[in-house]
Amino acid sequence: PATQRNALRPQETESTMSQQQHEHPQPATQSEDPSHYSRLVIVDYKDISADPADMDLSPLLERAFGGMSSSSSSAASPLGIIAIRNIPHYTAAKTSFLPHAHSLAHLPPTYLEDTLSDPSSFYNAGWSHGKETLGRHRQPDWAKASYYFNPITDEPGTEQERKDYPASYPLNRWPDEEAFPQMANFKQSARTLGGIMREVVVHLTRHVDALAEKRVEGYPTGLLYRSMVGTEKVKGRLLYYFPLNDEAAETEQTDVIHVKAESEVIESTNTHDNDNKHHNTDKQPSNPSKSFDNWIGWHNDSGFLTALAGDLYVDDATGTALPPSHIDPRAGLYVTDRSGESIKVSIPEDCMAVQIGECLQILTGGAVAATPHCVRGPRPGWNDDGVKVARISFPCFVDAKPTFPLTMPEGCGRENVLESGVGRDKVPPLEERWTENGMTFGNFLQTSFEKYYDWK
Repeated sequence: PATQRNALRPQETESTMSQQQHEHPQPATQSEDPSHYSRLVIVDYKDISADPADMDLSPLLERAFGGMSSSSSSAASPLGIIAIRNIPHYTAAKTSFLPHAHSLAHLPPTYLEDTLSDPSSFYNAGWSHGKETLGRHRQPDWAKASYYFNPITDEPGTEQERKDYPASYPLNRWPDEEAFPQMANFKQSARTLGGIMREVVVHLTRHVDALAEKRVEGYPTGLLYRSMVGTEKVKGRLLYYFPLNDEAAETEQTDVIHVKAESEVIESTNTHDNDNKHHNTDKQPSNPSKSFDNWIGWHNDSGFLTALAGDLYVDDATGTALPPSHIDPRAGLYVTDRSGESIKVSIPEDCMAVQIGECLQILTGGAVAATPHCVRGPRPGWNDDGVKVARISFPCFVDAKPTFPLTMPEGCGRENVLESGVGRDKVPPLEERWTENGMTFGNFLQTSFEKYYDWK
């Protein structure tokens, strides 16, 4: 039943209308669809790119990202995600880049492992498949493969920073487009989409700052924007989810209300920023756990902000995009809202989305909070025509430097930060990872990795 904790129910949408701004700041408004109750907050790019002095998005950001304390009186529990529509050139860039994942995943395995992989960065640049053993089952992750790159620069940071933080500032490894004609325009399309997404995130930071400055005593003016506007710690992760066999696709039976098959799904796949992953060189594939979160396990984003480019379902044999009738409507991204319910998130195809990481939960004193989320694979037997369904997605992580201090505002107590989040039964408790006020971002990531690895 819908009233039970962690019951599953479909998520619906709400949108905002861009307004003309004049001498005084105006609050952005939302349009209500009378046919259903709205949940997902969607804002227009013109509103996101506007100066917060002219466009007040604070009420909508609270509906999207607000922590437990800020959302306790809201009828709609925040989902931890906001979607942005009408981003210039975004849809074309996404359409150009995402299909490359199929071609990349089917390049010769020896080329992917010997040439396109980067062990020196702990596989945080180039190709990575079967290297992670995150999660309570500690098995190599063969369900998906990743290609990491920095869309802003091929040589991020200074030479010393690259030496000190090889996982945060790796050099890009691009596939050879001349040797593999099917990869033509890969590099350019990757940079284009990643650059657009990073720009939108930077615009959003000004509005998060404005919200925090209003709600939190002692929040430093423009803190997040100043940290993000010039950062070179930007990481794109092109993901290819391989088809699950029937055994791996079996999931725990959970009470789920029908989800429309035509819905589009977005997801975030950052297990903990991916800078510090445990890697396994065992090449013997093992099946994912028979669990609800069998494509990506429950986790919080431990960084700052994660941009999401939606997803694409394809025929693994041909790379052809699949129609909704071939896609299990229960597969995709699920989030835990502030009431503890697990909800499948669907957004329009023309939208980009952004999730909040735990670093912002700390910096804002809990005014915004990270949200546990996972990805569920298709159920066995959903298609009877023999098509093997694969999934493509592209999150882009925008973070501050590893030396950035994670310090809560002077007007907040530690309990404000810790009590704003949810999902203690799904992710390692934040207080066990953010062990002291002011610990560096890099140390927090490493501690989070260790806790995720050991957590049961």
